[in-house]
Amino acid sequence: MLERLKAFFRNPSGYHTPLPDADAAHAMGALLVRAAKADHAYVFEEIAAIDKVLAKRHGLNPVKAAKMRAECEVLEKAIPARGDIAVILEKAISTEEKEAVLLALWEIVYADGYKHEIEDGLMHRVEEIFGVTVERARELQEQVEG
Repeated sequence: MLERLKAFFRNPSGYHTPLPDADAAHAMGALLVRAAKADHAYVFEEIAAIDKVLAKRHGLNPVKAAKMRAECEVLEKAIPARGDIAVILEKAISTEEKEAVLLALWEIVYADGYKHEIEDGLMHRVEEIFGVTVERARELQEQVEG
């Protein structure tokens, strides 16, 4: 009985978000989630920032943006930690989109008010995979910082 009670509180409705198709939009969302979780703290400010980015980029209302984020969380969890989501996007999106993704990632990294070394490392790895020069990457970061 105790096990059933624990199971209920872990997932009271029994509902499981299905794994979404690994399209570019969901891969980008999964990368946002991974950036938010990079410092091992996934806080409300980061979640709200992800919802805001998804809503703006995909023309979604707040409820649909939150649903998409939930799908992206499932996708992010399904891709092994050593699997690089940025590699999926690198071939799927244009240079302009890569820069837009980097801007969104910096927004998420700064959403909690702290910048951690591990987040900085993730960002530089993504910039490298995307083929963005160090100078251009710094310009994008400064856009968000300022």
